[in-house]
Amino acid sequence: MDYWKNYLGVFLKEEDVEMAKMMHGFVEKEIMPVRHQIDDDKDHTLIKKILQGLTSVGMQKGPFPPEYGGMGASSVVTSAVLHEELSRGDSGICTAFNVGAWAWFPALVSGNKAVLDAFAPMFCGDQLKLGCFAMTEPGGPHGGGGCDIENPSLHGKKIRTMAKLDGDEWVINGQKMWTSNSSVADLYCVLCTTDPEQGDEGIALIYVPADAKGLSFGKWEQKAGMEADVNAAMYLEDVRVPKEYRAAGPGKDAELLHFNVMLARIVTAASGLGNAQATFETVLKYTGERIVADKPIRDHSIAAGMLADMAIGIDTARNAYLMAAYMVDHPETYGPPVSDFILSKASIAKVHAAEVAVMVTNKAMELMGSYGYVRDYNVEKYWRDCKIVQLWEGGAQLGRFDVCRGYYDCKL
Repeated sequence: MDYWKNYLGVFLKEEDVEMAKMMHGFVEKEIMPVRHQIDDDKDHTLIKKILQGLTSVGMQKGPFPPEYGGMGASSVVTSAVLHEELSRGDSGICTAFNVGAWAWFPALVSGNKAVLDAFAPMFCGDQLKLGCFAMTEPGGPHGGGGCDIENPSLHGKKIRTMAKLDGDEWVINGQKMWTSNSSVADLYCVLCTTDPEQGDEGIALIYVPADAKGLSFGKWEQKAGMEADVNAAMYLEDVRVPKEYRAAGPGKDAELLHFNVMLARIVTAASGLGNAQATFETVLKYTGERIVADKPIRDHSIAAGMLADMAIGIDTARNAYLMAAYMVDHPETYGPPVSDFILSKASIAKVHAAEVAVMVTNKAMELMGSYGYVRDYNVEKYWRDCKIVQLWEGGAQLGRFDVCRGYYDCKL
């Protein structure tokens, strides 16, 4: 992990490198020895133990204000570095743990005192608490689904989860799909609309506690990988919460949504790259020890070329996501985070890193042959886990549309 030092004084500070070392140590001690057991941990006993370990070292309270017991951490660069290191161990664990902060960002950025007073103290305690950002909806003949909801050109007009104000309470009805931590979270930030015809003005981010009446869930989705990341259909039937639980208000909630989408692109890039970095380390060692035709595999020119492609991809992808994260951390230089320019840079990072992760795991399996395909080695799990990184958040195609928004007035 010495590569982090290469970014000192460019994108990283000394404390970022120290945080990376801390997370690296946690992964080596708490995840790597049991990594092969995670996908078989159907009741999540082991997974919860690892997540509790992250809570015990203070990671859960990181983004919360000090007055609630938090650390006031706000650097996107630091968050991205930690995402890469944790995903080097298991990106499902990384997603389950960090999606809580993603759910909290609208309330934190807007300074919603009602939500913070009600729920922040328990997230700043010593016990694991999970959050969920409920955004994606089932697709249908009239649109919907992740691509339409995350597409800024559609201005929230495809959101079907409705929130109506009844006195001092929001009444929410709708359905969500593919939400990480759905059914196991302690607090949900639900993307709604008060009126689809109002566009961005109708977008509402409303917090719903797990014990709210009318909130129910379907079965856990069976996936190729990412077992630690629970996904289940979420149903809201006349769910009532105080009107103060809306993150900000008309227009402002749309900005917070766009901020969250942009932020997710950056940390997803880092998470995908964690899979690629770990795979590269594994295959580099394997090809250095395995002898073919009287010399190590990596000393054959065809293998060296494949390893070079992996290294090029990893290096350029890390540069891209660190640059995007640095830009978000310095709005005085690069402008507001909610802009087509920043969304474009974040999307470049995500699209590229996801493709690098898929490429690296594919090439590693080619170089390792049957050993890359068996559960005794790490590569097959990285191979399964990283593919979803390319597919979520609107998919690779919407990501490319968002790249274009930084270069011309893209109406897609």
